[in-house]
Amino acid sequence: MAQNKGHQHPITKMIAEINSIFAEVGFVFADGPEVETEHYNFDRLNVPKDHPSRDMQDTFWFKDTDVSEPTVLRTHTSPVQARYMESHKGDLPIRMIAPGKTFRNEATDATHEAQFHQLEGLEVGEGISMANLKGTIEFFFERFLGGDVEVRFRPGFFPFVEPGVEVDMKLLSGDSRLKGKWIEIMGAGMVHPNVLKDSGIDPIKYSGYAFGMGIDRLAVMKYGINDIRDLYTGDLRFVSQF
Repeated sequence: MAQNKGHQHPITKMIAEINSIFAEVGFVFADGPEVETEHYNFDRLNVPKDHPSRDMQDTFWFKDTDVSEPTVLRTHTSPVQARYMESHKGDLPIRMIAPGKTFRNEATDATHEAQFHQLEGLEVGEGISMANLKGTIEFFFERFLGGDVEVRFRPGFFPFVEPGVEVDMKLLSGDSRLKGKWIEIMGAGMVHPNVLKDSGIDPIKYSGYAFGMGIDRLAVMKYGINDIRDLYTGDLRFVSQF
């Protein structure tokens, strides 16, 4: 009797594809701890002390009296950016992506999970502008979705970027299921001068952009998945489709 062959989980497969696409334009893969300090998860990203994301409703905090600094399950992969800038401040320009697992204390439904995967991207150097951000995003989605892409920016607020934007994408050719529809895909913006300065990078001489999007959401777009919870059930009938 023929045996079924093993294969990669769709999330693992997507991360490998994402890494391959960004590597074509000089981005390197970076990783960081999933149990993160309050300092890197919030303070180093210019998140105010009274920001709602620090509340128990959004963040899983660890209660450990042996730890000198409060720790959390990271709520985004942006702390990897902060750590990478700090350790590579003498190696500019920087181009990096940080795909990984993140956690938020919220109710689950077809489009939300308490555990999910996020992709962060960062470029820092001299003369980096929003035009670089737009070009990078368009390049990625054209390769990832296999068609021409149009991108538009809308004003948005995120503490670690200034200005911040919400990014929408429209597929002009390719998959007819997505074609011609504006889809909100990520938050992004120019790295806040405070974040650069705290990383030891001169914000007068250097600038950069950062972006973040859900890899689970990319799976919904690419494969037409209706419920992201299916990605985490371990049901072989589901994952074997990929």
